[in-house]
Amino acid sequence: MQSPPAIAHYENFPVASFLCPAHLRVPIAAIYHFARTADDLADEGDALPAQRLADLAAYRADLQAACTASPDFSPRWTPVFAHLQWAIQAHALPHPLLHDLLDAFVQDVEKTRDRAGYRDEAELWDYCRRSANPVGRLLLHLYGVTDAASLAQSDAICTALQLINFWQDPSVDLPRGRLYFPSDLCARFGVHPDALWAREQNQSATQLIAACASTARAEMLKGTELVHAVPGRAGWELRLVVQGGLRILDKIEALNFATLQTRPTLKWWDFPVMLWRAVWM
Repeated sequence: MQSPPAIAHYENFPVASFLCPAHLRVPIAAIYHFARTADDLADEGDALPAQRLADLAAYRADLQAACTASPDFSPRWTPVFAHLQWAIQAHALPHPLLHDLLDAFVQDVEKTRDRAGYRDEAELWDYCRRSANPVGRLLLHLYGVTDAASLAQSDAICTALQLINFWQDPSVDLPRGRLYFPSDLCARFGVHPDALWAREQNQSATQLIAACASTARAEMLKGTELVHAVPGRAGWELRLVVQGGLRILDKIEALNFATLQTRPTLKWWDFPVMLWRAVWM
């Protein structure tokens, strides 16, 4: 097969770091640039929802061309799909996982447009199944890890990482029209959606965020055995990814779950803690 096209700046993708096997850095970077570009179409800039949805539809048409070995890409995204098409052909990437990512981006645009939330945890987790889990499954595919137990553990880690991001970011997401707290949980803790939109950090909201964070931690812990199934340096990178998510949960708890007003972030001194914990997984 022809050598893969060069990918500029793929070193910026943390998953394609020096811990990643060298022969997989190009396909992993291709997957990243595909997902990153789609995410930018859905989320960045000041385009109206109708334009975002039109762009994502055109982007999906290019994905379909890449999946069918057609060279007919839009000039706007030719570099993205030339790289992705090579990765699809060289590594037999599962097409539905790539389409799932686009489905999730479209859903985000529509819910933000409508200022809509999620009915219940089941609906939110279905979103995670399409927005986060495909990335883990695509990476496992590249690593040759395909057993059912490992796929389930990967899904647990990826869903947990997505949930952790939600509970880390409401101070950023809510002003942008994104509400990820499920309605059934809000009702259980007596939190009205209007109070969330206003970012009122009262006791009920704190209890809601604490419960959500606890669920995310439990889901992450369900997947931790996967670090022993992923071979070589990539397994060590996965350990750090898991510990990074758990460390963010520690930061959320240290804030007394007041993330409606403050976004916790990792500092340089958190990384030695993460590395130490990674060694003992």
